[in-house]
Amino acid sequence: MFDKRQLTFSNKVFADLTVFELYAILQLRSEIFVLEQKCLYQDMDDLDSKAHHFMMFNKNNSLLAYARIFSKGVTYPEVSIGRIITKEHGKGLGNILMKAVITETLSLFGEVPIRIGAQCYAIAFYEKFNFTAEGDEYDEDGIPHIEMVRV
Repeated sequence: MFDKRQLTFSNKVFADLTVFELYAILQLRSEIFVLEQKCLYQDMDDLDSKAHHFMMFNKNNSLLAYARIFSKGVTYPEVSIGRIITKEHGKGLGNILMKAVITETLSLFGEVPIRIGAQCYAIAFYEKFNFTAEGDEYDEDGIPHIEMVRV
């Protein structure tokens, strides 16, 4: 398990990302979504420039977890969070990331509903953060997904 006191968080719009931060983000997204999940798709989807990039670093300044935050109307009618990933699994990073990114999202946009497109295997994980599945399951890049909303 990780000691939250040894982690740092950063939230930046695209134009404020350093080259090193952008490289770490793209490397992590490629490592998890393309290689680990064996999903061939174009990760750079023209939405990065419209997102807040929420990053979690360890004490060595290595990127451990990441998520994108969008204002309402960009990806969904509601405020949304996407590309939710952690470098290591089973060590509590996902819980730390979700608590922090939800807090950051509410800080940015106020007490508003938050929508995500969740991989179906992770429904129970997101339910711990008060997300509720909504609508029908759909296929995204060969992986079953479902929309979930937190009100």
